[in-house]
Amino acid sequence: MIDWDALRAAAREAMTRAYMPYSGFPVGAAGLADDGRIVTGCNIENASYGVGLCAECSLVSALHGPGKPERPRLVAVSVVDRHGAPLMPCGRCRQLLWEHGGPEMLLETVRGILPMTEVLPDAFGPDDLIDRA
Repeated sequence: MIDWDALRAAAREAMTRAYMPYSGFPVGAAGLADDGRIVTGCNIENASYGVGLCAECSLVSALHGPGKPERPRLVAVSVVDRHGAPLMPCGRCRQLLWEHGGPEMLLETVRGILPMTEVLPDAFGPDDLIDRA
């Protein structure tokens, strides 16, 4: 059972650490890993706009940080705006979440909880590199 309220609260707390001096748009993300950990991330902007990090990117970095299992997977993710409301990840971040959570990963969206197969239909993933090589 996924505690979506706790996941959203962790995302809101992560959002308070966002570094967003250029956009003024803080984003927080929290994910439940398959080993039971809750990992978080926030957006980190940069004066060279293209090298900023989305909250989802820093979430995945935390998932794979030191002392973590060899192949951790995301089970569920919540991404929030400054008001704590669900925020849909951009296409790039949907691809990133697919890679680290797979088609079964659940995402809290403005339409409710959805599996990645509905968030990113016909996704290209690691299996395609093998199956289509």
